[in-house]
Amino acid sequence: MKNKFHMSLEYNICLAKRNIVDNIYKSARLEGINVTFSQVEAIYNGASVGNLKVDDIVAINNLKYAWYVLFDTISYPEVDFAYICKMNKTIGANLIYQSGYIRQFDVAIGGTTYKPKMPYKEEIIEELNEIQKITNTTQRAITLMLYLMRKQIFSDGNKRTAILCANKVLISNGAGLVNIPVGLINEFKEKLIKYYETNEMKDIMDFTYKNCIDGFNSIEPSIEEKLESEKNDEMFNQYIAKSYKNKLF
Repeated sequence: MKNKFHMSLEYNICLAKRNIVDNIYKSARLEGINVTFSQVEAIYNGASVGNLKVDDIVAINNLKYAWYVLFDTISYPEVDFAYICKMNKTIGANLIYQSGYIRQFDVAIGGTTYKPKMPYKEEIIEELNEIQKITNTTQRAITLMLYLMRKQIFSDGNKRTAILCANKVLISNGAGLVNIPVGLINEFKEKLIKYYETNEMKDIMDFTYKNCIDGFNSIEPSIEEKLESEKNDEMFNQYIAKSYKNKLF
C-alpha cells in the first residue's frame, strides 16, 4: 500500500479546514443521523435549525469541537490512548454516557452477532503500540480507524472517534483525509460487519484505501477557499480561547 498523497502539514490543515463541514456531514451520516449538508452547515455556523432532534444538533456541534481539538493538537506526537479518550470525551460531551472513559459493560452491535470483548487499558495500549510500528502513514491510519471501530472501547461514538483519530495521523503526515462518502456508506457498513465477525481487515482496508482517502488532487486552494479557511481559523481560535478559559483542555 502506497501513501496516496503527500503534501505539507500547512496545506493538509488548510484542506481539512476548508472541507470541515463536509467532514462533519459524512461522519454524521455514517452514524445514522438523518441530516442534510445544508443543515450541518447551518449548525456549524451557529444558525437555528428546525425539524432536528436536540441530540442530533449536539452530536454535530460536538464533531465541530472535536475537529477544533484535532487542529489544536496537531503537533501532539502520536495518537495514543490518552488522545483517543480525549477525542471521545469531546464527541460525547452532554450526549454519551461516560464519554472518554472505557466502557464497563457489554455492548451489542446492530446487524451482527459479533460482541466486542470488554476493553482493558493495558491491552489497548499494547495493541496501539503495535499499530504505531506501521511505517506507511495511510496504512497506519486506516488500521487505527478499523481497530477502534471493532474494539468498541467506549459506550458510544466509536466510529466518530476512529475517523477523527485516523485523520489526525493523516493530516500530521501530509497524507490527506479519510471520510466515508455518503453514497458508499451502506457498502462500507456491510464490509465493516464482515470485518467485525471475521477480524479479517484486508477487504475493508482495500475498500477504504480506494474510495475513502481524499487529497483533493492537491490543488492549490482558490482565494475564496483561503478566505473560508481564515474564517474557520477565526472561529477555531475563539473556541480554543473559550475552552481554555473553561478548563476544557
